[in-house]
Amino acid sequence: MRLVTTPRTTFLRRVADELLARTGRGRVIVAIDGPVRSGKTRLGDDLADVLRERDLEVFRASVEDFHRSREAQADYGPDTSARYYGYGIDESLLRRTLVEPFRLGGSTGFVTRAFDLVRDAWVEPKWRTGPADAILVLDGRFLLRDRLRDLWDVAIAVDGDPLDAADRVAYATADPRDVAAIVVDLADPEHPQRGPRDEAG
Repeated sequence: MRLVTTPRTTFLRRVADELLARTGRGRVIVAIDGPVRSGKTRLGDDLADVLRERDLEVFRASVEDFHRSREAQADYGPDTSARYYGYGIDESLLRRTLVEPFRLGGSTGFVTRAFDLVRDAWVEPKWRTGPADAILVLDGRFLLRDRLRDLWDVAIAVDGDPLDAADRVAYATADPRDVAAIVVDLADPEHPQRGPRDEAG
């Protein structure tokens, strides 16, 4: 279905052109990182819609749905911003249930949501499958940290400085704008543009 053409849609169509030019056929994972409340999730949703406009099979997930429980996080020490940055996300769960099975393609099942952050509780997994050619758009903080960045085919960063203590810990370690292939400035969400650190900008 053709989307209504707006400045935001037009911009995201150009982003889609670029990320498709960077990838081939098969399973592709696009990661969107950025500060808290910077517009990552909406960007992921809208980019997925633009990709579906081309009759591509697209799945959506957010890293917040792969959190550790508060009880599990407590095993890693006092409740600090550094602890949250280091252990708030269950990266093993993310890899085992989403990233690795998605990469396998075929009939291998994967889940796009494993944890309810608001309820601090696991959710009943809904195993999904898709065709050999499919795209996963994954958004969330800390996705472009050193130990995860090689998992993604295309890395997108939302421009903006760290907004909270956990972001400041993350950005002091590795600023996602410095490693992303595409940097998006969402200062005006309806008129996005390439960020000043964008490698093509």
